[in-house]
Amino acid sequence: MSMLIKTLLIGFCLLHSVSCFAQDNYQKLGKKADGLSQQAQWNLTILPSGDNLPKGGGTAVQGAKLFAVKCAGCHGPEGIGASAEPLVGEVGSLTSDYPEKTVNSYWRNPTTLFDYIRRAMPTNAPFSLTHDEIYALCAYIFNKDDIFLNNVELNQETLPKVTMPNHSGFVAIYPSQNQQNIKDQP
Repeated sequence: MSMLIKTLLIGFCLLHSVSCFAQDNYQKLGKKADGLSQQAQWNLTILPSGDNLPKGGGTAVQGAKLFAVKCAGCHGPEGIGASAEPLVGEVGSLTSDYPEKTVNSYWRNPTTLFDYIRRAMPTNAPFSLTHDEIYALCAYIFNKDDIFLNNVELNQETLPKVTMPNHSGFVAIYPSQNQQNIKDQP
């Protein structure tokens, strides 16, 4: 064999043997996620109809206090944005030259806000808010655009009945398949 082939062969063997030894030294970080999906906090889907909403309640007044402490740092003191996207305002702007997609201007179902806050907010501590706190924050966000009254309790009964401004702004891609679902939604 030529000297070049021998050198390449020896080099390949050395590299291969080093990589085999390196595989035993990696840190096994984390844990298997198989059981996590069975935990109640991860296995809860809240439907637009309100099915699976937990018990609890809160008002916009309570939500304003919570928002100032837990949300304003990212969403701004009035919810119109800071380092995070705006949550309120711009209702009716979707047909304008500069549409703004906020919770109140774009989202179709009010129950989506509860589910999103529960799963993802605050970003540094998801699942840390109580059900009462989440209902209060939802009431506050809806109240900022006069979607929900200031002194009325938002709870598992009243939340699905909130009518979002853009509720009718969505078109089913497959109307025949989605017709039953649309009839069941508030």
